[in-house]
Amino acid sequence: MISFDSAKCSGCRRCEVSCAFAHSQRVGRKASRIKVVKIEGLGLDCPVVCQACKERYCTECPEEAIEIGSFGQVMVDRNACTGCGTCESLCPVGAIELYEEAPLICDLCSGDPRCVRACTMGALTYKPQSKDVVSLKDYREGSDGLSPEDKRVCFALRSFESLRKSWILARRS
Repeated sequence: MISFDSAKCSGCRRCEVSCAFAHSQRVGRKASRIKVVKIEGLGLDCPVVCQACKERYCTECPEEAIEIGSFGQVMVDRNACTGCGTCESLCPVGAIELYEEAPLICDLCSGDPRCVRACTMGALTYKPQSKDVVSLKDYREGSDGLSPEDKRVCFALRSFESLRKSWILARRS
């Protein structure tokens, strides 16, 4: 699983560029499987990528085009996928987005995530077969009907709650 440290992310988007290029030889944000949410008014930068959640909502694909690989990564069978968007709508944090009629989901780059290698700030880390399985059940509630970008913003804001509290406490000390 790829995890992130919000306090270290500078918002440089090297992770996005590296991911997009590794998978499609393109450098645009749309081709990336990791997206950095930037909330300028709050000074927040938060990379959002598949959390390899306990629930694995994306595997509820009606075409059975999604399965979990040996690294715990999400794998999409492009031949079976019809681009229906069910996986995109079910992901509560916006880590899946359709691009050119196919879902882009982190596949962990076969165990060597390019986004982690590209992150010079140390904000991203990769833990193969991590036992820290994240539940996204709380994020699922209220995510219906939101766009992937809106889901990512909600995830970023909630991820920063504890960090903001620690900053406030540090300022009071």
